[in-house]
Amino acid sequence: MEISAGTVKQLREKTGVGMMQCKSALIEAGGDLGEAEKILRKKGLAAAAGKAGRATGEGTIAAKVAADGSSGVLVEVNCETDFAARNADFQELVAQVVALASEKGAPTTGSAPDPAAAEKLGVADLLAAAVGKIGENMQFRRFVKFVAGGGTVTSYIHTGGKIGVLLEASAGPESLLRDVAMHVAAAAPRFVRREEVDEGVLAYEREIARDQAVKAGKPAQVVEKIVHGRIEKYYSEVCLLEQSFVKDPDKTVKQVLGDVAVRRFARFVLGDGA
Repeated sequence: MEISAGTVKQLREKTGVGMMQCKSALIEAGGDLGEAEKILRKKGLAAAAGKAGRATGEGTIAAKVAADGSSGVLVEVNCETDFAARNADFQELVAQVVALASEKGAPTTGSAPDPAAAEKLGVADLLAAAVGKIGENMQFRRFVKFVAGGGTVTSYIHTGGKIGVLLEASAGPESLLRDVAMHVAAAAPRFVRREEVDEGVLAYEREIARDQAVKAGKPAQVVEKIVHGRIEKYYSEVCLLEQSFVKDPDKTVKQVLGDVAVRRFARFVLGDGA
């Protein structure tokens, strides 16, 4: 079948595998991108899920947390160039959006941004005024607002507004929670704890590990041990509490937290998925 160059390029950008291997996988998968990625992973060629691709876009990520830690917001505002992102008028726009989200934004359910909530916030006039001053297209892309019920909210902004984290915990020293928020920025966990991982995701990882072990000629009992080991390793890669703490790799985040319970976090990477 005919596979377009654009589709091959898309798979290559997602997996980091060579063009010809990507094209062969797409042909084998009948043009299905997801299936082609799975084929490449089974062959040991593609990067693990969640590590592929790079964020694009300019602008900034900003946060504001109430003085008592009872609530906080994390926002992303985009523009066309890094030059505009450093402009004082753009930074003023971001400050106004943060204030509006903090004062009038609807609390986020869970940890994922709600596009409808961003739409309802009504920043169109602010954007239009900034566009008129700066001369670039701009977008209020997303925000989350955590309201802590009996806990506390902490934020961390990294790399000049390129990565931002909002974290809610039961309680704990501000310095500890900020360190954990910084860890989230650096280590990019996808879940707080293993119980949050979708069974479909685990089934996918098991399938990849089992297929690779069988093709390597491992006996059945060894295959299952390999699959179990892969799932445990997967948990340590994607679950915050099971990751090695960036400031003390000999300890897990759970060990560092002690009795402090992280409830949820949001992690924004500038332009991610745009």
